[in-house]
Amino acid sequence: MNTKAMSQGFSIATPSVRMAPSVLSADFGRLAEQVSILEAAGAEMLHLDVMDGHFVPNISFGVPVIKSLRKHTRLFLDAHLMIAEPKRYAEAFAKAGCDHLTFHIEVTDVPRAVIEHMRSFGVSVGISINPTTPVSAIESVLEEVDLVLVMSVWPGFGGQAFIPDVLDKVRELRTRLRPHQRLQIDGGIDEKTIGPAAAAGADTFVAGTAIFGTPDLPAAMRRLHELAVQYAHGSIAHARR
Repeated sequence: MNTKAMSQGFSIATPSVRMAPSVLSADFGRLAEQVSILEAAGAEMLHLDVMDGHFVPNISFGVPVIKSLRKHTRLFLDAHLMIAEPKRYAEAFAKAGCDHLTFHIEVTDVPRAVIEHMRSFGVSVGISINPTTPVSAIESVLEEVDLVLVMSVWPGFGGQAFIPDVLDKVRELRTRLRPHQRLQIDGGIDEKTIGPAAAAGADTFVAGTAIFGTPDLPAAMRRLHELAVQYAHGSIAHARR
């Protein structure tokens, strides 16, 4: 795991309600500045949406941007690899400074091999499912990952509307994950949707426009966190042990 993130004493395995601001919605001309503002305001992690134009119909950023960002922050870098070949590029993203890599079950028939390969580079590993992908698709490796990411929009573009039907999967996963495993939700998270997502059992919330699209980034992040804590009903503490 990256030593800069470790120096903060952060551990993704520690149960907590957390925000994961998505830099996809940041002003890339002021990226280091905006990240510094959130770090000073108490952010623990950043969500990095990597898109390749193959698995998803869009291209975002890749290794060079992450490598540069790593020099400007000690935050835990949570990379969401929306790419067709996560195993092929895992080493490059880990060496660029990512602390965590999440890949999509939809791109591989051998998820265990991808998990083992990613772990060999000293990062934690997550697996993601699209809005219509059932939990059964990750059944065989559910206990082997550090994080499960439920997409609440279709991956590829920011600013989409939240899909409430995915909350049934969040509820199912909450009953099956262990205390050291995080349950992340990504897509359309704002002041209206974070409450239902937290009540369903998510503990890590990716928010882009709802944070970076506001004039006061720290206030927006804190407000979302407050709402998540308010609506959480002890699902973290009562997770299966």
